[in-house]
Amino acid sequence: MIRTAQLTSEPWGTLPDGEPVTLFTLRNAHGMKVAISDLGATLVSWHVPDRTGRLGDILLGHDTPADYLASGAYMGGLVGRWANRIAHARFTLDGIEYALDRNEGNNLLHGGSHGFHRAMWDVTEDSDALVMRLDSPEGDAGFPGNVSVQVRYTFDDDGTLTIDYEALTDAPTPLNLTSHGYFNLTGQPGTDIRGHVMTIDADAFFEVDAELIPIERADVAGNAFDFRHSAPLGARLDWPHAQLARAGGFDHCYILREPAGADAGNANAFTVREVARAYDPGSGRELVVSTNERGLQFYTGNYLEGEPGRNGTVYRRHAGLCLEAAAFPNEINMDSRERVVLRPGETYRQTTCYRVGVVD
Repeated sequence: MIRTAQLTSEPWGTLPDGEPVTLFTLRNAHGMKVAISDLGATLVSWHVPDRTGRLGDILLGHDTPADYLASGAYMGGLVGRWANRIAHARFTLDGIEYALDRNEGNNLLHGGSHGFHRAMWDVTEDSDALVMRLDSPEGDAGFPGNVSVQVRYTFDDDGTLTIDYEALTDAPTPLNLTSHGYFNLTGQPGTDIRGHVMTIDADAFFEVDAELIPIERADVAGNAFDFRHSAPLGARLDWPHAQLARAGGFDHCYILREPAGADAGNANAFTVREVARAYDPGSGRELVVSTNERGLQFYTGNYLEGEPGRNGTVYRRHAGLCLEAAAFPNEINMDSRERVVLRPGETYRQTTCYRVGVVD
């Protein structure tokens, strides 16, 4: 991939306590630009041309940093220490039980009330890349160990935004990071994503209980969850399926196909491979997701009704979709828990790429 991205920065308001917030913009050779804030390492906007060459913003977002702090939608944020849910906000590690921040009923969601998405990240401008760092102290949301996280954003001329994650710890701790961008490829904030066409490379997904905690694996074959071949999203949202009724749409983790020869017991063994596509026939824009993760949370913005957007926009239900590459929700309480434990001397690594282009 050819990378000629230019990186610029500008002030972007202040937090309620007066701390300044900065907006960083990566531009490639074809006029695309991605804006990222040091508040929450947040993906704020992504302007992409449609098939006629007209630019449109394919990310949902808010107007000001204060709006992001006030929102519960995790709009574009970098989520940690734990992406998705931990049941009962509890887990046991090496014989010690830990109690976490219960910020969604009885459960922990997306790192707790003061997760990574609400933290101010330290920034280094590294030639054509944007590098953000955050130190999470022991006891953060109840998690053990001091954790240091680095996230590197690069933007290529083929429209690929690559997010490389690394983290270290001084004590054993669960760690599961993701980016929570809401995509709407129409570039029109007043529309929904029902017209998008989806593909997800997975044979199975996790069914969930009433609190959206995984309860068992289920095959996608023959039901609304089968996106192994491209399918229109609106028709699938209307499918009479108990799991869709329970979640108000898709809010489920897909168990991605493992690459040939992968060591399922090694959390860092998977190669980066294409796992999902979203296509908007009207604009011609297509989003391709690649990752080395084992899970992909597919969320169709089921709870966006009334959420304040940019420029006075009020988002509707299904105004955007999320494709969050991560470990499995509540995996720290599953038999495979050791795969999501970071120990001293080890390095957490994840690479996820979002490529956007136009398909005629």
